[in-house]
Amino acid sequence: MILNYKAIMKLIGIIITIMAGLMLPSLLCSYFYNETNVVIAFWFTIIPMLVFGIIITRTVKADFNSLKIRDGYIIAALCWTLSSALGAVPFVISGYIPNYIDAFFETVSGFTTTGASILANVESLPKGLLFWRSFTHWIGGMGIILFAMALLPALGMRGQRIAMAEPAGPTIEKITPKISQSSKILYLIYISITLLEILLLELGGMSTFDAMINTFGSVGTGGYSNYNSSIAHYNNLYFEMVITVSMFLSGINFTLYYFVLRRHWKEFFSDRELRSYLLIVSAAVLLIALNLWFSNCYDSLGESLRYSVFQSVSIATTTGFSTANFDLWPTFSKMILFVLMFIGGCSSSTSSGIKIIRTLIVFKYLKNSISLRLHPRAVISIKINERPVSSDTVSGVINFVFLYIGVFFIGTLLLSLDNFDLITTASAIASCLGNVGPGFNLVGPELNYSIFSNASTLLLSFVMLVGRLELFTIILLFTKQFWNPDR
Repeated sequence: MILNYKAIMKLIGIIITIMAGLMLPSLLCSYFYNETNVVIAFWFTIIPMLVFGIIITRTVKADFNSLKIRDGYIIAALCWTLSSALGAVPFVISGYIPNYIDAFFETVSGFTTTGASILANVESLPKGLLFWRSFTHWIGGMGIILFAMALLPALGMRGQRIAMAEPAGPTIEKITPKISQSSKILYLIYISITLLEILLLELGGMSTFDAMINTFGSVGTGGYSNYNSSIAHYNNLYFEMVITVSMFLSGINFTLYYFVLRRHWKEFFSDRELRSYLLIVSAAVLLIALNLWFSNCYDSLGESLRYSVFQSVSIATTTGFSTANFDLWPTFSKMILFVLMFIGGCSSSTSSGIKIIRTLIVFKYLKNSISLRLHPRAVISIKINERPVSSDTVSGVINFVFLYIGVFFIGTLLLSLDNFDLITTASAIASCLGNVGPGFNLVGPELNYSIFSNASTLLLSFVMLVGRLELFTIILLFTKQFWNPDR
């Protein structure tokens, strides 16, 4: 037996039970707003999930000490896919997204914090479904499995093998020796940022419901809004500032916040990835603002800067909120945003994309390669934060980047079968792979993904999952070596 099937089954039962519990706030929201059909839809989803999850958890006896990394990959992939599949059910039962494939896409987009939508009129959804749709961002932002990690020790289980298979979440090994303790610390930080943003938005006059929706989208770097025009609906500078700061903070490595709590200021401010993140975002803001101003897109430099700051941070952190239709901006500005889609935020943040740390390593590798052409006998190592990076790590990063580009091109080729223009097709794949949300042309910030066929919708859903789980977790499942019982 190459897989620990009983342990996998039991853990899936635990995840299903947790998912049922996580739907309860949305159910209460539906009760509060007297949305009877939505209440029924949630009950018809929650009860079977609870029953099925508890039965599996109670009846399956498993040895968790024998879990291997191979089991971890299976569990990570199944949990994200199954959570999305189950999370789509309330949309279908309520009748607001009757096509299950569309509902699956919407939920995958939520859990992977992508924010891409097939809905032409978001405002037509009941409050309960809007809450659930955005709450999936908050759940997926820190990672479904990371949430379970904090609970596993209470059930006598260890989660190291599973956590290793979900690289999208924070690098919890860096904080404390115990994975459950690390998970709890990270979630306390996550919850604190969430509550602070809700409070700040409410102090500015935003309703509690809207404050929660926008907070889930910005802290989880997802980007789902309850208005068709996204954050542009408010046309409020204060709201934009609060949300911008929240998105930016959520794009930073969460382990650095632990250093701040421990008053290790040197580790925080000297972090090379953080400094590069600041530099990249600042450069993007300045270049776009100047381009918008000189192109007469806005009346003043201040107004150009306002929209440049919000949109640059939104795309750099792969959130996808918008305050302007950037698809109408000059080509130079759009190209900068397109590049930011690929780079993404910091490692161990709620952002996606290639990540700043990998981009740094690739550029250092290229720089060293050029130097070796001039000095063949030189011994040059790649260093991050004054520590050398192992050759295995560098090789892994190079492989990741090439695989990322490969998935982008293959995805674009397959999506082109729907026969839309190149910019629409390429930006849709880039946006879904980087978990950004909006693209350009027919999938721009004021449009949606409903134009694609069912087959393409499933392809985009798969691409979002691949991007969120950082390629290898999903792609490994399609290799012969993974299923080889002798390896």
